[in-house]
Amino acid sequence: MGSLGNSVVFRVDCRNCPREFSNGLGLGVPPTPPPSPPLGKPSRVSFALSIPAALSTEIPPEGYRRNVGICLVNTSKKIFTGWRIRIPHTWQMPQGGADEGEDLRKAAMRELREETGVTSAEFLAEAPYWLTYDFPRQIRIKLNRRWGTNYKGQAQKWFLLKFTGKEEEINLLGDGSEKPEFKEWSWRLPEQLLDIAGDFRKPVYEQVFKLFSPYFSADADEEDCLSGKETNGKEVLRK
Repeated sequence: MGSLGNSVVFRVDCRNCPREFSNGLGLGVPPTPPPSPPLGKPSRVSFALSIPAALSTEIPPEGYRRNVGICLVNTSKKIFTGWRIRIPHTWQMPQGGADEGEDLRKAAMRELREETGVTSAEFLAEAPYWLTYDFPRQIRIKLNRRWGTNYKGQAQKWFLLKFTGKEEEINLLGDGSEKPEFKEWSWRLPEQLLDIAGDFRKPVYEQVFKLFSPYFSADADEEDCLSGKETNGKEVLRK
């Protein structure tokens, strides 16, 4: 266990872990999402968003691999952050591919379990649209050859989950079904994570934190944060 700034860092000995593909993924700046309407009176915080129906569909943009991202927060509203194995100073939130037809919320819980060992998590919110990034040419060729596909990049659906277990539950060896992804972990505030995340991830992370910002507000009431609806009455971020 060590420290970085004001954050405690937990480490796992991964000297015997399988070597993984370690080149960083390039990130194209995602399209600017449509503006959100005012979030109500200043004294109340809500996840109410108004977005075109095309953006809230469960179908990702054509040519992009389905992927889920997990923003796991603790009771102090800090975010689980992992340091990728064999990629120096690359801190990120858990993420992973979703199979065709797989329920995205279930995929997020599966990826969280595979990468962190965590099963004690409560669903708080879901981003209403996809965030995409493109693979650089060489990585695109290599990954598509491995997968037998022709993806431009990945389309991510992000989920906000609350950690409800004890820290002893966190195990960077995961559930043993996949190769380990992280060698260290820590809880961090959104602004701390943006400071240490790889540059190619920052545009997506900025959008994720913007979408979930009502939850991180100091005066936010959690119950109000989970009750937002679209103007057409459909819940987009809900418990």
